[in-house]
Amino acid sequence: MYKFKSGFYADVRVEDRFATQIRLQNGELHEAKVTEEKKAFVRVFDGKMWYYTSTDDVSAIQRALDELYSYAKPNADIDDDPIVKRYQTNKDVKLVFTDRCVKNIPFEAKLKLIADTDGKLNSPLCNFKSAQYLDRYSVYNFCSSKGADIEYDFQTCGVAYGLAFADGDETMQEQLSKARTSFDELTYSDKELNEFVTRCEDFIRNAQPIEAGSYPVVLAPIVTGVFAHESFGHKSESDFMLGDEEMAKEWTIGKRVGSPILTIRESGVYEGSGYVPYDDEGTAATDTYLIRNGVLAGRLHSAVTAAAMNEELTGNARAINCDYEPIVRMTTTFVEAGDSTFEELIAPIKHGYYIYSVKHGSGMSTFTIAPNIAYEIVDGKITRPVKIAVLTGNVFETLGLIDGVGKDKELLSFVTGGCGKMEQFPLNVGLGGPHIRVSKMNVQ
Repeated sequence: MYKFKSGFYADVRVEDRFATQIRLQNGELHEAKVTEEKKAFVRVFDGKMWYYTSTDDVSAIQRALDELYSYAKPNADIDDDPIVKRYQTNKDVKLVFTDRCVKNIPFEAKLKLIADTDGKLNSPLCNFKSAQYLDRYSVYNFCSSKGADIEYDFQTCGVAYGLAFADGDETMQEQLSKARTSFDELTYSDKELNEFVTRCEDFIRNAQPIEAGSYPVVLAPIVTGVFAHESFGHKSESDFMLGDEEMAKEWTIGKRVGSPILTIRESGVYEGSGYVPYDDEGTAATDTYLIRNGVLAGRLHSAVTAAAMNEELTGNARAINCDYEPIVRMTTTFVEAGDSTFEELIAPIKHGYYIYSVKHGSGMSTFTIAPNIAYEIVDGKITRPVKIAVLTGNVFETLGLIDGVGKDKELLSFVTGGCGKMEQFPLNVGLGGPHIRVSKMNVQ
């Protein structure tokens, strides 16, 4: 397809993207957008420097490639370069979403989906509602001078309903969202909608402040996933370790870093918002154990970081689109299931808290998680709703304090928001896990 020159490594990544975005505010249509774009990212490596460019003129890719060659210097030993030697030469066509492609769903059906659900989300305490539908279908093509030739597709679609509640001086916001790879899986039952509204009404009317301190805490699957992603997943991105001797020492493979019942995995093979069968360097997805039975087992790599640390590729070189170069990013990061039921997790807790939903989280060596809805646990029972501003702690210390892991693992997808790193935001990722219990966590 392209004329690659000897003495260089080069690859070409092309994405043909379709996307829909619809937004209602208080029942009125505020945004309706359908976009289609095709872009390419082209790069050349001569063993010393990378040269790259982005273009939306896919008919001119060869010209862009030749121009990059003119800047670089031929290297007769390029095939022996430790970075180049790691690049895979996969040849594959993996189109799995063509029979359920969101491009084939009429716009009117997408609008009707969120309008009908929005109309059923009613509460006398609700003073603002938003409803969003978003989808994306992409076809990727990747080829390289080493012989890689890959075509695969990606799809996600979802709905998100945001409600603001007020009761006197008390206010709160909560979101009900669902993301799938098939449009026909995005509906909510009347029971689910009623339970959501009832939970929010109960929280704003009855939630009480807490006394700050250190308590046992149980995290719901989505909170477990946010914790794994924000507080540990980013630490496993190996580009953070290059040139940082302290972090590299902290991150010694084989070191015990958590409870023996804790396993954290990372993989792009699962359908959803973190599905990445091949990364943006043509590396096939792997199933990477970051922590296995409490022991540090792996980290995430691009070819550059794998060469620098003399480790294997993991399929984690990713860019948000063809305007950017790939960097080390997560795909789907999750805590593996254990063997406890939810009832068994809360039963031994005399006084603690159950974190049901989360606003956001962040962290590297230390972490913060901002809960949204939470409940007090008294004598092994879930009791009243409570207001918790933040959970904080040291990452490795907290990993060691996990003393219960549920059997109810969930892998979660999202169409709003995304992962941010450097200037690249938002990147589609997945996360999840089961309910987990931490014997002690700082609660404020």
